[in-house]
Amino acid sequence: MAENDNMNSQMRPQLRPGSLWGPLVVLVVALVTGGWFLQRGVAQSTNVYLQARLFQEVLDHVTEQYVDPVDQSALIESAITGVLEELNDAHTSFIDSETWDAFRFRSGADADYGGVGLEIQKQGEWVTVITPLPGGPALRAGIRAGDRVIDVEGVSAKDWATDQAANLLRGRPGTDVSLLIDRPGVDEPIPFTLTRAVIELLSVPFATMLEEGVGYIPLAVFSETSGREVHDAIERLQEEGLTSLILDLRDNPGGLLEEGVGVADLFLEDGSPILETRGRSAGQDQHYGAVNPEMVPGLPVVVLVNERSASASEIVAGALQDHDRALVMGNRTYGKGSVQTLFRLSGGSILRLTTARWFTPVGRSIQIVRDEPEGSALPVESLTLGVGGEPVARGAPEELPTQESLGGRTIYGGGGITPDLVVLPDTLSASEQASVQRLFRSAGVFATASFNHAVSYVQDHADLEPGFTLSAADLDRFYQTLVDEHEVVLDESDFMTAQRYVRYQLEREIALQAWGKEGAFLRTLGNDGPLRDAIEILKRAETPEALFDLASDARQTQAVGASASGVPGLN
Repeated sequence: MAENDNMNSQMRPQLRPGSLWGPLVVLVVALVTGGWFLQRGVAQSTNVYLQARLFQEVLDHVTEQYVDPVDQSALIESAITGVLEELNDAHTSFIDSETWDAFRFRSGADADYGGVGLEIQKQGEWVTVITPLPGGPALRAGIRAGDRVIDVEGVSAKDWATDQAANLLRGRPGTDVSLLIDRPGVDEPIPFTLTRAVIELLSVPFATMLEEGVGYIPLAVFSETSGREVHDAIERLQEEGLTSLILDLRDNPGGLLEEGVGVADLFLEDGSPILETRGRSAGQDQHYGAVNPEMVPGLPVVVLVNERSASASEIVAGALQDHDRALVMGNRTYGKGSVQTLFRLSGGSILRLTTARWFTPVGRSIQIVRDEPEGSALPVESLTLGVGGEPVARGAPEELPTQESLGGRTIYGGGGITPDLVVLPDTLSASEQASVQRLFRSAGVFATASFNHAVSYVQDHADLEPGFTLSAADLDRFYQTLVDEHEVVLDESDFMTAQRYVRYQLEREIALQAWGKEGAFLRTLGNDGPLRDAIEILKRAETPEALFDLASDARQTQAVGASASGVPGLN
C-alpha cells in the first residue's frame, strides 16, 4: 500500500505555492470530461424523453388543428397498437378496459358470475341449445339439445345474437332466470326457471378403456382442475384393468402453466425437471420440477399431439419425451413456447406482454419463430383436409436440429414438439377435397342442417344402437333437406363425392346427441388413424422400453416408404 502511495505522489503535478493555474486547469478538464461521460450516460434516456415530448407535440397539433375533427383516444390506441406490432409477436397485445371486463365476464374469470350451463348458437331467427353442459342447472331442469330459446325474462329473444342471449343467461350464482323454450314436436312453449350456478367446465370430458387394457384420456384444455381430473381418470381406469395409456392432447390449445407442470408430474419421478422459463427481467428465470412420486411407474404411455396442440400441451409432451417416459405420436405441435404477463394500466386497460420463453428439460425451446405474427406452424400449401374436414399438416419439416433425450434417444429441436412417430390422420382425396370445399361455402347452413337432422334422427329412433350406420337413403334425404329446406346450392355429384365427409359429420352429430362426447368419440374411432396406430403399438408393448423399440422399428419402415396415413408395420 505504501509503495503505491509513493508512486501516486511521484505522478502528481508539481505546483508552485499560490498558483491558480494548476487547479483551474484541473477543474476545466474535470468539467469537460465529466460532462462528456455524463452526457453519454444520460443520452439514451434524454433521447427517449425528447421523443416522448415530440410525440405529444404531434398529437396536440393533430388534435387541435387538423382540418377535420379527430378522436385523440383512437389516435393514442392506434399508436400503442403500432408499438406492439413492431414486436412481431401475436401473443403480445393491448386490451382496453371494456374488452377486458367483457372477457372476465364471459370466461368466468370473475367468480361473482355464474351461468345456467348451456352451449348455445343462433340458428335462423332463434338462439338454439347445442348441448346442456353436464352437471349444470339446465340439464338438471330437463332442457335438451334442439330446444330454442324464445323468451328470456319476459322479453322475446327473436333475432337475438348468441352473445346477447348468453349475457342475459349469466349472472350471480344463486339468482334465478326465467325462459321459454320452443321444443320440436311440442305445441306449446315450455317455461323454465333456472338458478344460476358457477359452471365448472371439465378438462377431461370422459375416460374410457379401449382394446386389451389400453386406457384413453382426452385432455381438452389445461384449467385449474386438469391435474386432479387426469389423476382421477387414471385411478378409474386402473380399477378397470389399465395396462397402458393414451393421453390425447390433440387440439388442446393449452392453458395454465402450473397445470401443465402438474399433469407431467403424474408421470415422472419426484425431483425430475419438467420446465424452465428464461426471460430478461428479474424473476422470469424459473425452474419447475416434479414434486410427487410417480403415479404409474412402468406403465407404457403414448401421448398424441397435432399441429393444434399448443402451450401447456407442449410442456407435457416435451417433458415426457425428454425423460423417455412416453412415446409421442401424431404431428409436430404448434410451437407456442412463451410466457405472457398481464400488466394493469391506467384506466383499467391491460398490457399482455411476452416476458419469457419455455424450454424443455434438455434445453429445447418450444417457441417456433415465424415470419408473420399470425402465421401458422406450416404454410397453407402444406395443408390438406382430414375426413372430418379439419386442416392437416402433411408432415413435420425434414430438416430439424437433433438433440438427445435424457436417455440418449434422438429427438428434434427447432421449436414445437416433433413426435417420435409422425402419424397423419385419414385424409380426403383431391376430388373429395374439391367437393368439400364447395360444400364449405354453405358451412353455416350445413352445420345447422346437420344438427337439426341429428336431433330429429335421435327422436325418431328410440332403439338406436352405438354401432348404427346411415343408409344411402338417409343420406339422400339429407341432401334433399339441404337443397329444398335450406336452399344450399350444391350439385348432387359434389354431394356424392363428399359423402365420406358428410357421413362422418352426420353420424358423429347423431352419436353426440344420443350418448354425449364419449359416444361421439366411439362412433368416429374407426376414422382416427393416429389413435388406431397408438392402440396397436400399445397392445404389443408391455414396458416403456418395448414401446420405444417398436417405435424404432416403425420409423425404419417409415423411412423405406410410409403411406399417406398410418404407420406401416403397425396395422
